[in-house]
Amino acid sequence: MTWAQVLAWRMRRQFVERPADEPAEEVARRLAGVQAQVASAAELAVAVRQARPRQAQAGRADVGRALFDDRSLVKTWTMRGTLHLMPADEVAAYLVLCGAARHWEKPSWQKTFGATPADLEAIAGAATEALAGGAALTREELTAAVVERTGSRHLAEVLGSGWGTLLKPLAWWGVLCHGPAQGTRVTFTAPERWLPGWTGLPAVEDAARTVIRAFLGAHGPATPDMFDNWLMRKLNRKKDVRAWFGAAEDDLATIEVDGVEMYVLREHRDELMATEPSTSVRLLGAFDQYVLGAGTSATYLVPAERRKEVSRAAGWISPVVLYEGRVAGVWEAKDGDVVVKPFEDIPVAQLKDETDRLRALLDSKG
Repeated sequence: MTWAQVLAWRMRRQFVERPADEPAEEVARRLAGVQAQVASAAELAVAVRQARPRQAQAGRADVGRALFDDRSLVKTWTMRGTLHLMPADEVAAYLVLCGAARHWEKPSWQKTFGATPADLEAIAGAATEALAGGAALTREELTAAVVERTGSRHLAEVLGSGWGTLLKPLAWWGVLCHGPAQGTRVTFTAPERWLPGWTGLPAVEDAARTVIRAFLGAHGPATPDMFDNWLMRKLNRKKDVRAWFGAAEDDLATIEVDGVEMYVLREHRDELMATEPSTSVRLLGAFDQYVLGAGTSATYLVPAERRKEVSRAAGWISPVVLYEGRVAGVWEAKDGDVVVKPFEDIPVAQLKDETDRLRALLDSKG
């Protein structure tokens, strides 16, 4: 296979080539999560993939329904330690694999954040008690509860300086997730109380099968190294990643992409082989999973000489223009318009149709 074929297949699988009549939770499931560090970017990532965005609010109302009414989505820290919208019935599998690297046990991490594994265990125990009744606590309330239950001012100082970093392991242990906001303030709650059907964390082999299937279903074909880069920026031990793929081997087949052997789901192999390259033009928002699944260092997707325009300072991932599945430009919303900076010649009529579609979505967000 060629990368042109792979990108055409990924666009179809990710509802980029053909938006689907699917709710937010099914879009997130198909994408193996939607990055949600920036809430508006997550909403647009959902809306741009929907044939009829729910409530004409560019995904906002549909995401809100799934997060807070149905609770079929949950916001929590998963891949690469970043916030994602995850399917509630699969999130536990992702948490298990994200926590497998246990990087908080490394001396360099402990020195940087001033916390030991024992500190994290104490915070986790206190947080579990504080959230046991189904409470949704703000950052300040949770910190106060931890200090009260442990009697440790040291933990208050640690939480004050490295809040998000210290809570990520607690999320991966299934202690907490994001709850309903209180105005502009984030809250945290216990997934066992918040999520319907929560049954705790699965065994690592079961988690591996779930997550690898989801990843390859959206971002395949891929090597174990590509998967590890997407999951936790290659923090995991290679033998663990190999073991995870071994646990999923009954579902897997191999295929060569430009001479490199990669894994695909067995059920997708023939479909992939039969895929023709795409000639479409599509616009995607900032931090989109289509880009993040491959990573901005993937030169088959992002030209090496243009990477700095896509992966910018402070971890910002630009909104992109796709042509034939490749990143062929970037765009920004400016003065009510969509301003495109192309990297190459892009068919004018197709680009206009797509910018018109995107402008309508952005306008509906107000």
